Amino acid sequence: MMQQKIVLVGGPGTGKSTVLKEFIKRGYQCMPEISRQVTLKAQEDGIDQLFLEKPLLFSELLLKGREKQYTDAESSDKKLIFFDRGIPDVHAYMDYLKTDYPDTYVEKSLQYKYDKVFMLRPWKEIYTQDNERYESFEQAIELDIFLRRAYESLGYSIIDVPFGSVEDRCDFILNLL
Repeated sequence: MMQQKIVLVGGPGTGKSTVLKEFIKRGYQCMPEISRQVTLKAQEDGIDQLFLEKPLLFSELLLKGREKQYTDAESSDKKLIFFDRGIPDVHAYMDYLKTDYPDTYVEKSLQYKYDKVFMLRPWKEIYTQDNERYESFEQAIELDIFLRRAYESLGYSIIDVPFGSVEDRCDFILNLL
């Protein structure tokens, strides 16, 4: 059986996690976004915004976590596995911040390949900020550009998910798989 690893990408607040929750309800195996866990752990350790204060450390932790999610998925017997963000997101965000990072970031992105990339675009009507999502809507639009550039530079064809209900968005993705 050939497993397909499907990654949902897009700037903050585009509905990735909500779509993932719907896939979980439908019985699919999903790998959740881990940046919130990393951020909350740092806050427990007294660092308010690890991503802003120590972007390289934050990115190292994300890279390790996403690599582990990928290898965990490989040991699964599920045919379809959905990821809330992928390994290339790490260097896309570093490029956005204009922060230098080791070559291993791109090497890992080349080593661990996803079968399909679905992009959820910035959508003003659903965008919200919270304790772990500090970016403005304008920054989300800018991040969208860096994410698209990172995935396309690795040879991925990006499929844009249209705006609509969560169910419609999930159906759109499933119909293309």
